[in-house]
This record gives sequence, C-alpha cells and structure tokens, in this order.
Amino acid sequence: MQHAQKLKSLGVLAGGIAHDFNNLLMTIIGNADLAMSDLLPSSPARQNIGEVLKASRRAADLCKQMLAYSGKGKFIVRPLDLSVTAKEMSELLRISLSKKATLSFNFSPELPFVMADATQIRQIIMNLVTNASEAIGDQIGAIRLSTDFLECDRSFLDEAYLATDIPEGLYVMLEVSDTGKGMDKETLDKIFDPFFTTKFTGRGLGLAAVLGIVRGHKGTLSVHSGKGRGTTFKILLPAYEGPVQTDKKESVKTKEWQASGTILVVDDEASVRKTTKRMLEKMGFEILAAKNGREALEIFDSRMDDISCVLLDLTMPDMGGKEAFRKLRNIQADAKIIISSGYSEQDVVERFAGMGLTGFIHKPYMLGTLMKKLQQILTDMDKQ
Repeated sequence: MQHAQKLKSLGVLAGGIAHDFNNLLMTIIGNADLAMSDLLPSSPARQNIGEVLKASRRAADLCKQMLAYSGKGKFIVRPLDLSVTAKEMSELLRISLSKKATLSFNFSPELPFVMADATQIRQIIMNLVTNASEAIGDQIGAIRLSTDFLECDRSFLDEAYLATDIPEGLYVMLEVSDTGKGMDKETLDKIFDPFFTTKFTGRGLGLAAVLGIVRGHKGTLSVHSGKGRGTTFKILLPAYEGPVQTDKKESVKTKEWQASGTILVVDDEASVRKTTKRMLEKMGFEILAAKNGREALEIFDSRMDDISCVLLDLTMPDMGGKEAFRKLRNIQADAKIIISSGYSEQDVVERFAGMGLTGFIHKPYMLGTLMKKLQQILTDMDKQ
C-alpha cells in the first residue's frame, strides 16, 4: 500500500511538471517553427534553428514519458494487434541489440486486439528488449519476444504488479525474456522507481515509464528474475472485443486553404498566447486573447458574432478549461471550441464526454499541426 501511494504521489508530481514544461516547449517550438518558416532555404541560420527544434522534440518526448509515468500517456488510442506492432519493429530491434544477443519471436495466431496507443506500446517493446540486450552484455545470450492471450482470474492477477484494481477477464500478453545475468530481490524492489538504474548513468524514466504506460492502459505486469537465471517481463493488457474499423485519412491541402475570421485564444501563459497569436496571424486570422476563463467569457459575450473558433487551454487557475467550456456553450450552444493541453487526447475526451467537444490539439504543437486542425474544423463548419 505504501509503495502504491508513493507511485501515485510521484505520478501527480510528474504530471504537473510535464504540464508546465509543455507550456515552455510550446513557446520554444512555436517560435523556432515560425522563425524557420520565415527563413530563406539558403539561410545559414536554418541549421541552428533545426537543432533547436530537434532538441525541443526530444524534450517533448521526455514530457510524454513523464505523462506515461503519471498514467496519462495515451495519445491516440485505437484497436491494436500487438503481434503486428512487434513484427513491424523486428528490424529496428535487431539493429539495437548487442552483437552477442540473438532475438527470436513467438507470436500467437488470431491474437485479440487491445485498445492502445501504438507509440506507447512501441516504447514498451523497445525499452524491454534494450534492457534485455544490456543484461546479456558481452556474453552470448538469447532474447525472446512473444505474444499470447489468456483468461486471468483474481488469484492470477493478485500475483501481478499493483493489479488489485483491474478486473478478471481476457488479457493479451506481451512477454520479453532473456538469458542475461538476472536481478536479485533488492534490485527487483527498485526497478520501477523513477530514474533508478543499474548502469553508470540513467537515461530517463525507463521501467517507471513502462509501468505508467501499462497502468494508463488499465493493464498490469509481472517480473520474474534471479541472479544468473535471466529475466522475464510479462505485460498484460485487457483484450478489446468490440468492432474494428479502418480509418480513411483524407489528404489535407493546407497550402491552398485561405484562413479568415477571428480566433479567441485563451491561455494563462502569456508566452503561449503570444506564440499562438503569431501562428494564427501568419495564417490570416484576426486574434482576440484572454488570460483566463473569466476574461474569455467577457470577450466572447461581446464578440460572439465575430468569433469563428475558441482555442481554449485545459488547465488554468481560477476558472479551468472545463468550466469555461460549459459557460461558453451556455452563451452560444454551437460555439466551436478546441481544447489545447499537454495531457492525452483520450484523457481530455473522457473529461468532456457528452459535452460536444469540437476538437483537441496536443501541446506543444507546430504551425502546420494547428493549421490542419483549424482547416478541418472550419471547413466542416462551412459545409454545414
């Protein structure tokens, strides 16, 4: 119970830090992207700004790890076949291995789907296989990546890691086993602590992020290891038995789209408001800005006929995004409102279930991403 409480507290801290850090990255990435779009192809500054964007995206990935640890790391959740996902990674995994390690696969046929974020699942697989390779080190060894499915009863789940709050039923299993040096009980007790490492220097949240991703997907995991006996990780995710639809993506020709109208930007961070304002002005919009929900209501009440769309931050002091959303819709029932947040789309959609959310954009976003989102929403609005 104490360990679970510690993980919960650290998760809240990680989520809060990720939110604030995402606002900083929004300013850095947004301004670097704007600067890049204004430079000639021959400008020597393009390389420097490109490095800023590259480093910022790596920082954004670290934010995603922090959100994954906090259990809020699902971003695009859809029915997923874990065997297909693992097969697609096979060449990348082999390249990442120690030269002394061999990798084999054992995929179950007709594996049930899981509702999961593919990027996060790939992060789990890469993390576990890389750890297995490092456990083998300079010795000759083998790594096995397997998938299967099984009915899990209460007694089985009670032996897994922090699984008392997940139900019995059908689960899909992803297993990574190795013949490496293994771990003693003292190490096993610490492997899910943030930044714990048996290496000389740590490289991120590691297995803590894996645990967060699994918990965020309403799953669990187990670890079996011993000194000189190798290690086996088993990831269990609830099977999805609903319908599976193939998404048909329509091409978006952003360059041919001429933006017009007024956008109300609501964000408590002045730097985010300023950066977003510059992005929208570059597209051709007129901008109104509010630093909190109350100010947004005043502006919207007086200018609703002019406002095409509201870009609303989720987390703000005094009046948060959800309350502001509700009150904006009270003023105008069909108001177009896009929620902006560093948290996952799945988490936001669940919070606004049944409220008619117009759209969501994940921070930090770039100019092109924002343009596509607005084009999609405002073009659909014109067709109605």
